[in-house]
Amino acid sequence: MSLHEPPAWSGSSSDPNDEQFGDVVEPATLDRAGEFDAVLVGEPYDDAVIGRRGAREGPAALRDALAGVKTHHFDAGPVESIGDLGNVVIPDGDVSAVQETVRETTRDVHAQDALPVFLGGDNSLTYPNAAPLLSESAGIVNFDAHLDCREVQEKPTSGTPYRQLHEDGLDAYACVGARHFETSTAYAEYVDEQNGAIVTSEAVGDDPAGAVDRALDAMAGVETVYVSVDLDVLDATAAPGVSASTPGGITTRELFEALRRVAADDRVAGFEVVECAPSLDTEGRTAAAGARAVAHFLTGYTEEHDD
Repeated sequence: MSLHEPPAWSGSSSDPNDEQFGDVVEPATLDRAGEFDAVLVGEPYDDAVIGRRGAREGPAALRDALAGVKTHHFDAGPVESIGDLGNVVIPDGDVSAVQETVRETTRDVHAQDALPVFLGGDNSLTYPNAAPLLSESAGIVNFDAHLDCREVQEKPTSGTPYRQLHEDGLDAYACVGARHFETSTAYAEYVDEQNGAIVTSEAVGDDPAGAVDRALDAMAGVETVYVSVDLDVLDATAAPGVSASTPGGITTRELFEALRRVAADDRVAGFEVVECAPSLDTEGRTAAAGARAVAHFLTGYTEEHDD
């Protein structure tokens, strides 16, 4: 298990009444993780990206954006009890070796009594992030424009994590926000063969609550649920700073509502935000959306689990 020392956090407001995440997130060590409701873990890596690179700078950008977000949610009150374990030490080497090394660290993080929140980094690390949960029956709700279930050819990529997880025993899968004309027929058929659910971006726009219900229906019977947000699920206007930014995505409001609903499921055992590439961003929009995705998820999670 190898983690860099976590950064210091501070808020950006001069108003003492403006409590921000920067004021409440505490640097932490693994042996203190159980003192928090959730712990952040950065994963600065983008060597496996199929498209445009830049996601290795995502963890720093997401932390910077989150530090300035106020902690208050009108319905649930303030978010509290968040630790930061720092960044995973990413080794040099091919993608398979990186995935195996990262998996050793994520296994230790999952073993703690706190929700792990992984800040990516590219989508290839979804595999080691979620794989430790496969010792039980597990499912994944994936907010993504793409299904990311390509076959591994010479090496894993940001497009292969869910194929890898299925091959390791993943029991259930739902993709929420999938876009027409962004996925090959073969991969849609593969998800159908795995009895997975594909909920399109149009379906989310028509009925966000119903879209979440369809995703959770696909999780029937599993003991644990992992939740992934690839920021390319958002429309290009809201998230230009991703590897594959395209029109036709869901809105930030739809994503935030859906995340709060999913986070309230008492089987949730992990969360991630991936593919934030600051060098490709415009006015920090993508990092801002990703940071608020974390905030909304934590609100839904802590509201349910603190009862």
